[in-house]
Amino acid sequence: MSEKTLIGRLKSGEREAYTELLMQYSGRVYNTALGLLQNKEDAEDMTQEVFTEVFRSVSGFREQSKLSTWIYRIAVTKSLELIRSRQRDKRSGIIFSLFGKEHLINVTADERFYHPGVSLENKEMSANLFDAIRRLPLNQRTAFTLNKLEDLSYAELAEVMNLSVSSVESLLFRAKQKLRELLGDYYEKNIR
Repeated sequence: MSEKTLIGRLKSGEREAYTELLMQYSGRVYNTALGLLQNKEDAEDMTQEVFTEVFRSVSGFREQSKLSTWIYRIAVTKSLELIRSRQRDKRSGIIFSLFGKEHLINVTADERFYHPGVSLENKEMSANLFDAIRRLPLNQRTAFTLNKLEDLSYAELAEVMNLSVSSVESLLFRAKQKLRELLGDYYEKNIR
């Protein structure tokens, strides 16, 4: 079925169209959220939240971009909103702890993330990579995740992130440089 037909069926409220949409895109949305959020439960929750938003707002979809681009944009936006919200909460937790109100917000160190799709022998290497990805600025993390984990082209990335292709190239270049810097010592010690 063509994308245009699927969109028409979605806009008319056909249940089967929603099922088809979920079958086509839920894995991609989950992987995107997992790559950005680095937490399986958060990624599952985010996938549900993204499709709730898609179902709620599909009638207003103007079809100026591909359906997949629109869905990725929603997934990225919602994932980044959650990350920013948690960063604000973490900063608030630090401020509260300085003033003796630790009980208001529990500030914990980020747990190590082990991607479920990585083989057992590569878990430690993968965890170090995801730790480094987590330390990238959000725009670089987003570009890198969508390019390397979701295999989006520079043009698709530019559309999803609402940037020019040259801006995407620059983000990816800087992300790779930063990852080399962050991972250099680990690979120097452990890979040789």
